Amino acid sequence: MSRPENDARALRIDTSRPHPARMYDWFLGGKDNYPVDEALGRQMLAVEPAVPVMAKVNRAFMHRATRWLTGQGIRQFLDIGTGIPTEPNLHQVAQQAAPATRVVYCDNDPIVLAHAGALLKGTEEGAIDYVQADARDVEAVLQHAGKTLDFSRPVALSMIALLHFVSDEDGAYELVDRLTAVLAPGSHVVISHLTADFHPAAARKVDEMYKANTLTLAPRTRDQFARFFDELEIVEPGIVAAEAWHPELGEPVPGQDDVISAGYVAVGRKA
Repeated sequence: MSRPENDARALRIDTSRPHPARMYDWFLGGKDNYPVDEALGRQMLAVEPAVPVMAKVNRAFMHRATRWLTGQGIRQFLDIGTGIPTEPNLHQVAQQAAPATRVVYCDNDPIVLAHAGALLKGTEEGAIDYVQADARDVEAVLQHAGKTLDFSRPVALSMIALLHFVSDEDGAYELVDRLTAVLAPGSHVVISHLTADFHPAAARKVDEMYKANTLTLAPRTRDQFARFFDELEIVEPGIVAAEAWHPELGEPVPGQDDVISAGYVAVGRKA
């Protein structure tokens, strides 16, 4: 198993403004966040108290999608926008089913790098690496990932709760297109994404909060979300709420039946 190529001590963690990865950690009940992250998180809870449940539902989708993909024979994963490690991590789910699975994680938040050691503990048969890079720097991501993954064979590209932090102007669709272009036939793309379709008033307030903290938030409609899969075959059950994607593959999240999802999920296959 590889070690992170970057030195976490050389990277400065900015605690003066909230960061989506640390806020997500706080919603999940983690400890790797700061008062500024909790402060914005609590503002969001005042608008929508079910945000922590929604975050856990999103995480549970990742677990189920990973189980489904390993069942389809996928043995390589590229997880971009990894976030702060929260067990079980993607490689733990995949390697439980297929110990020889190879996984590369990628994130640009220094605090994720600081905890990357937790992401590198897997099976002896498999391989795990961590890339410290911005998702938009596709060349750097692929160059580093290619040391562990064989892109001539199928790969599952996972982007969980990532793309709603990349605006159209910043190249969200181009990012997915460029990454998908290098994938071999039989590869899959897994995306979960925030939408304002179900909670428009709350979404407007959250968007204002993000802008006030100079953070990008780009919730997309169902049709806008579907554009990410234009060159792919969306597998069953299609574009759905996170809790509706193959629920038989995992335990339901307590409280999920009492909330309306705030996002769409889907898995697409490259022919």
